[in-house]
Amino acid sequence: MTACALPARAANCIPIEQAHDHVGEVRCVTGKVLRVKTNSHGVHFLDFCTDSASCPFSVVVFPDNLRDVGDVRQLAGRTIEIRGPVKLYDGRAEIVLSRIGQLSGGVRAIPPVPKAYDVENRGHYSPGKFRPGKKPKKAHAKPSLTATYGDDLEGEEPPE
Repeated sequence: MTACALPARAANCIPIEQAHDHVGEVRCVTGKVLRVKTNSHGVHFLDFCTDSASCPFSVVVFPDNLRDVGDVRQLAGRTIEIRGPVKLYDGRAEIVLSRIGQLSGGVRAIPPVPKAYDVENRGHYSPGKFRPGKKPKKAHAKPSLTATYGDDLEGEEPPE
């Protein structure tokens, strides 16, 4: 990439403060990610403001998309450019990050999510299971040689 191409690309992106004015459009939005938060359902949020409740813009990554996006926790402290449809959710502009190709500006090389990363466990690592364990063998009872089966007793005739 040449030095001339970088400012032209950045000129196409709008700052997070202007994202609300472009709801319904496919835009490039740029801003510095201050932190990455995860809720109890494994949804990741990229926060661009110290107070996320009053921030005008947010980026959302759903758990199913983490495999296609990568380890978004690595974006904390970096300035990103994200392209996608600007949507309005709960009074705030947002873009849903569903694939790595939406990011530009030098952040397209984030590492993949570690295999042991458990999204449902609020981002904690768990060893997980790759296959079910072996079932214990069932003990088969040996037939008794002295057992009596049925209604007939030795020496008696069955009733008619």
